[in-house]
Formats: sequence, structure tokens, C-alpha cells
Amino acid sequence: MPSSIVLSDVSFAWPDGTAVFDHLDLALGAETYALIGANGAGKSTLLGLIAGRLRPASGSVTVAGGAATTEVGVVTQDPQSDPSATVAQALNIHEIRCAIKRIENGSVDPQDFDAVGDDWGVEERAIGLLGQMGLPRDLDRPVGAMSGGEATLLAIVAALLANPTILLLDEPTNNLDTDSRARLFDAIDLFAGTVVVVSHDLELLERVDATVELYRGHVRLFGGPYSQYREIVDAEQEAAEAAVATAAGDLRKQRREMSEALIKLDRRARTGATAEREKRVPKIVAHNRRSEAQVSAGKLRNAHRDDVASAATRLDEAREDIRADRSARIVVPTPEVAPRAQIIVDDRLRVDGPERVALVGPNGSGKSTLIADLIARETVVVPYAFVPQRITFPDPARSIAEHLARSHPDIPTQEVRAHLARFLFRGARADRALGELSGGERLRVALADALLGDPTPRLLILDEPTNNLDLDTVTQLVDALEAWTGALLVVSHDAGFLDRIGIERRVSPGAADGTPATSPGQTGPGRTDPEHPAAEADR
Repeated sequence: MPSSIVLSDVSFAWPDGTAVFDHLDLALGAETYALIGANGAGKSTLLGLIAGRLRPASGSVTVAGGAATTEVGVVTQDPQSDPSATVAQALNIHEIRCAIKRIENGSVDPQDFDAVGDDWGVEERAIGLLGQMGLPRDLDRPVGAMSGGEATLLAIVAALLANPTILLLDEPTNNLDTDSRARLFDAIDLFAGTVVVVSHDLELLERVDATVELYRGHVRLFGGPYSQYREIVDAEQEAAEAAVATAAGDLRKQRREMSEALIKLDRRARTGATAEREKRVPKIVAHNRRSEAQVSAGKLRNAHRDDVASAATRLDEAREDIRADRSARIVVPTPEVAPRAQIIVDDRLRVDGPERVALVGPNGSGKSTLIADLIARETVVVPYAFVPQRITFPDPARSIAEHLARSHPDIPTQEVRAHLARFLFRGARADRALGELSGGERLRVALADALLGDPTPRLLILDEPTNNLDLDTVTQLVDALEAWTGALLVVSHDAGFLDRIGIERRVSPGAADGTPATSPGQTGPGRTDPEHPAAEADR
């Protein structure tokens, strides 16, 4: 029997009553699916329901596979293991390995045989999967020695080692370098069961068989990868915007006709009153005419009011189909930076003027370390804003507005709120607690905090900014960075993202001596173009 996932009339709400899904139906077969939606839409919650870690308030979730017992493998965002644990312990095979060793040394204890079951080759399979993922084949290696990317790959190995028929991956490319991402893609392609992957990685989203969208508590299944989904949604949005324009025009027309009708009724009423006052008609006739006119006028007014109300309702309904995320834009400052202005003056990396530079390279090559060292040594010679890879807040219970006000006590509250509005935290949204925010919202808070103040930063430094972001937030970030007029230094493994934000130069820190590796045509440390304004000084 092929693997499958079936959700039938599923509803789910958090203990505080917040509804996530309502009467959701979904059927997935033995293919690879992308699960997309805004931060907070419920993607991780849906994975938790499929995995059995959460229970629906109503309805049913059924998973099936070719084995007698279906295994569901789950890899969460930023998987964490005990740093003191070994790789074998993280893979959940430590007890089996110990039992096998005891049996090989002569043990006949039934508990040892029960622990092993039929999985006598688990060690060889584990070593093979570690090699397939590009990880060291040492099962006794401590997990604490691994990078974030290696920890993600290790979690994927642990999931695959259990021989699942269904594989659920939540942002699996976070922290993965180019080679590791390629290995992950290969592993997904080779997986024979059902794969559901939550990701903002466009390259991964183009490799799926179908796309599942969560939007406003409902789910839709689209055949094909993300690009096909985007074409369909964009066409729907164009139609929805046209419907709004038509409905708005109809509402204006109905209001105009009602206004014209009321003017005519008022004119007739004045004419009748004048005739009655001047006694040009008998009193009883005038009275009857006035009564008939009032009844007729009342009916006409009600008819026009109904027409206006209906037109307003149609406009409201048309507006419901417009996605707010299409028009949401982050507004960043636009500092003036001269083409030859010194930004970073360091033997390992030189940045001049409003350059856009990316630090690239495999995990562990020293990208984040180089940024930290540039800042610590004060070789960044202009005001700068830095948003780290892991965004934390000292007091998660504090509101967004309170957080920025405490970070910038010299700036008036009104100015703080106006600044937050430019980062899409308008009105009551600025009063939300930091601990309630999604990944994209946390990034926007960190950006707003870093870019607030005087003088305005001339350099923006971002370390893996797209980790844990939904696709709409990535688009918002791209738009904001395209509008940024200062210098830009970005660490990212996402080549598509770097292309979209107009990166001019890619620099790879050296693995051994800290000297950046240079691309063909570079003329010095971190320098790519002999025509660059500072190239003469470099030579």
C-alpha cells in the first residue's frame, strides 16, 4: 500500500481558544509536497497533527504506509541535541549498538536481543547515511562539536534511519551550505514515500511535485512547484483587484444615483408645497397628492439605499479576496553614501561606498566569526546596523514599542511608533509581546531596532536573514533591501536571495589563515573588480 496522509474535517485550536484550523480536508499521496503559508498560518501545527504530536479538536488524521507500522519521520526547525551526547545517541541507536556488542561478547540476555530486534545492520546503515549527508562517519563524535548545519543534517539522518514511510521537514535548509543543500535535495529525491516540506528556499520549492497552501485557516492543493502556484495566485489576485475596481465603481454610481434621486424628490416636494400654499389646487387634492408623493418618495429612497448597501457589500466581499501581503512593504532609511567612502577598512575585507557584499562558503568557514571580529576590532568605520542570525530579546514579555523605547530612550515615543509603522507594526500591532512574534516579525523588530537612531547607519550587516522566514516576508525583505541605499554585508547560503538583492561581490573567508578566498578576476583581499574605485589603492 502506498504511503498517504488524509485529514478529514480537522479542526484545531490552542488551549486559549485561538482557532488554527476549522473543518480542514486534505489528502496527500506518495509524492513530495511543499507546505507554504505566512508565519503564524499554522504550518508547524499541521506537521504536528500529521506526526501525532498534536491532537485535533475534531475530525481525524490518518497516515498509512507500506509497512505494518507506519513511521513518520520529523525534522523540526533548528533541531537541538544534548551537546554532551554522541552521534549514536542523537541517532537513537546507542542502546542497540551496546546490545550488539554485548551479544558479540557472549551475552544471551533476552533483553539484548529484544533491543536489537531485526536491526542488526543499524550501525552500517547509520554510517552510510552520515556519509551520504557529508557528515563524519564517527558515531562516537560529540554532538557539541557540530555546527548548526551539521546538526540539521544529523536530525535528517536520524529521521531516515528509522525507515519512515512519511517524512516531515520544517525549514530543513536553514544553516545548510550549498553542498549540504544538494545532499538534502538528493535524499528527498530518493525517498520513496510521502514528503511534506515547509521551506522558503525557492530552489527546494521548485523540486516538489505539488504545493499545499495554508491561508486564513484553509488549505488548497496546487499541482506543480511554487512557480506554478505563484502564477495561479497572481492571476487570481489580478482578477480580484479588477473585481474590487468594478465594485468600487458600482458603489460610486449607486451613491450618485441616490443623491440625484433625493434632489429630484426634494424639488418635487417643494413644488407641491408651493402649489398647496398658493391654493392652486383644492386642499383635499393637494393633501392626497402629498401623501402619495411621500409614500412614493419613501419607496424610492429605500430602493436606492438598498442598492447602495448591496454595492457596498459587494465591494467588501471583493476586498476579502485581496491578499494583504501583496501590498505590505517595509520602508527602510535611505542614507547617502559616497561611492569612494570608506566603510570597512580591514586586510581581510575592504568595503567602499554603497557596495553590496556577500560572505559565502561552507559551514564552519568563518563567516560569522569574521563579522564579529570586524565589529570587535572597530574596522567598520561608519555607523552600522547589525542583525544576527539568532534574534533574541532580553524580556519576551515586553511589547515591541516598549522594547524599542528602552533601546532608544532619547527618541520620543511618537517617533518610535512612527518608525515601527514603517516596519509594518502599526497601531495595536506595536503593542504585541515580543514572545508572541513569528520569525518574520522578529526579524522586522530587529531591523527596526537596528535602523532607528541618529546618525542613520551607513552599513547594514545581516547574518542569514532568511532563516525561518515565510516566502512573503522574504519578498518584503528583498523589496526593502532593494530600496536600501547604504552599504550591505550579508551572510547567506541562499544564492537566489543574494541574486534578488543585487549582491555585487561574493567573498569566502579562508578556512585556515582567515584570508578571504577570491573569485576569478579579483585583485586583492575581498576585491573583485580592477575597475573598483579603491582598486588603485589596493594595488
